[in-house]
Amino acid sequence: MVLLATTVVLARFGRADFFHALNFPGRLTGAVLLAVSLTTLVGAAAVLDHWIRHCFAYSGLVALVCAFTALLANVMLLLTTWNDGDSTFYKVVFSVLAAGSAVATFFVWRTSVMVPTPKRVAAAVIIPSVVAVANYGYQNLWHPNERETSPVITLSVGKAVLNKDREAFAVPVDITLDNRGDRSFYVLGSEFHAMAQQVPISPKGRLREQWRTDADQWTKPSEVNPLSRWEIHQAGELVAAKPWVNFGLWIQSRDTFTTRVVAQLPLNTPYDQVTFYATASLARKDRLVLEPPLHYLTKSWGEKNIPEWVKKQQQKDSDFLVYRARVREDNAIDEYTRDPRYVTVYWRFGTHGASVATSITRLGEEAHHPSSTEQLETSSRYGLIDLTTGPYVQNLWDIKSQR
Repeated sequence: MVLLATTVVLARFGRADFFHALNFPGRLTGAVLLAVSLTTLVGAAAVLDHWIRHCFAYSGLVALVCAFTALLANVMLLLTTWNDGDSTFYKVVFSVLAAGSAVATFFVWRTSVMVPTPKRVAAAVIIPSVVAVANYGYQNLWHPNERETSPVITLSVGKAVLNKDREAFAVPVDITLDNRGDRSFYVLGSEFHAMAQQVPISPKGRLREQWRTDADQWTKPSEVNPLSRWEIHQAGELVAAKPWVNFGLWIQSRDTFTTRVVAQLPLNTPYDQVTFYATASLARKDRLVLEPPLHYLTKSWGEKNIPEWVKKQQQKDSDFLVYRARVREDNAIDEYTRDPRYVTVYWRFGTHGASVATSITRLGEEAHHPSSTEQLETSSRYGLIDLTTGPYVQNLWDIKSQR
């Protein structure tokens, strides 16, 4: 019964992984599980022959090898489930199957199994063990730590252009997402924003005390201005912000995506410089599936069911648009043994800029602040990458002189 139950469970996991896993390690695991399920099915028939019919002289030996193979597979799945899984049901199932396989192996061994060629039998036992251990190590040790590939964002700022009535001008900005690696990525969220600054020139050289005052502002990420003897940098103000890639779209391996955005200002603007930034949050397509595509969920203003940390940020002149999608795991073992996860994208905007933040959690855990270890584990599991480019500074003196 233990071998038959093992056959059913392994065949279910193996078939799902072999045909639907998102990456090669998952497909390989599926093939190994299917092979082991076939082995345990043969083992169940061998056990019946060894104890009842006695038609095959070496049925006891076959039963012993197959029972040991089932034990090894169940132990590996038990370790994986205890390490990464959430399902109590599957933890109990694999615990029972592992214990039952151990008992079956022991009782078959105690029946004085005939071993005609001990070296071949040893090879038959060792080879499946090595394959199982190697696959476990490849899936759980090497694969999560393989060399990551990361796309690159570049900005190209064009020449400012006056409108017809010469009362306003526009600055075109080309944003390029270049995926040079061999992995495809979902774009979970993106943002482009432009910050404008007044930068008057001091009539006298600014000295050490003024530099210290400027350096004190570096504790604020949005206020990192250069130390200058002549320039007096005022606080930047948001003049434009928007997503530059639709939520949930993806970029294929060795592909390039380019779009153009335009920032428009009146010609009599008091600003001297405009600074451009672009960011994107990505996830590897071979680590997860978004199902359904990302959709709008809620906003931070006028809503009650939002995380506490979002409320605190809103009190600091920041607002949020929230998007969500269901996440499917990259292999059947995790899909069956882990609770459903959801990716939540927070698109923030305010007077001090814009940004995108993502989290992958179970429902109801959105307010949980993960530790650095938890963040690293989640990023590694799902291939999360945050890309940033900028600041790209455009001086406005030339275009403003055309008034």
